[in-house]
Amino acid sequence: MSNLPQLEVSRRGVLTGGAAAAIAVGPVAAAPPASPQGRPESTMPVRFTVNGERRALALDPRTTLLDALREHLHLNGTKKGCDHGQCGACTVMVGGVRINSCLSLAVMHEGDDIVTIEGLGTPEKLHPMQAAFIKHDGYQCGYCTPGQICSAVAVLAEIRQGIPSHVQEDLTKAPSATNAEIRERMSGNICRCGAYSNIAEAMAEVAGAVA
Repeated sequence: MSNLPQLEVSRRGVLTGGAAAAIAVGPVAAAPPASPQGRPESTMPVRFTVNGERRALALDPRTTLLDALREHLHLNGTKKGCDHGQCGACTVMVGGVRINSCLSLAVMHEGDDIVTIEGLGTPEKLHPMQAAFIKHDGYQCGYCTPGQICSAVAVLAEIRQGIPSHVQEDLTKAPSATNAEIRERMSGNICRCGAYSNIAEAMAEVAGAVA
């Protein structure tokens, strides 16, 4: 048997000891005031240009660019699909480069130039890519279409700039808008209706017009 002394601890002893420990530690710092939803009130200013217009917001630093566009600026053309950067429905262009806005925090874009589907064209004056999508039936339900069009515009810019892709056989030569190049570069934009061939045809037409 163990020679260690046996300690008898009563319920009263536990409560008394806990109270004494709390007094010794002292008061706990008060939590920051919370919003009605129970989240701490904390915002950061961010200023950027969206579709040619300077915008200034005060946002929770956890706000994604997607939510800033949709919930704060009411630009609902940019869609929330998977919210995990896997479908491409939220694609916008920042400084001419396409990004998944659901994966980027709004406060990271201080001073940036952002273009959404609303900034590409209007019903009265469509962007050439928008017109080509209509001509070639590059959509069915239309949910992914804003992201598809933004990505398509950026893809052709990438090709013109000579940015290589995974399917490019000769990296010493400038890429061209072949069907394989278009499909590879657009692979991050999912169309659950399956309009991929029509999208590629629309992009090929615009690529030929600006070549």
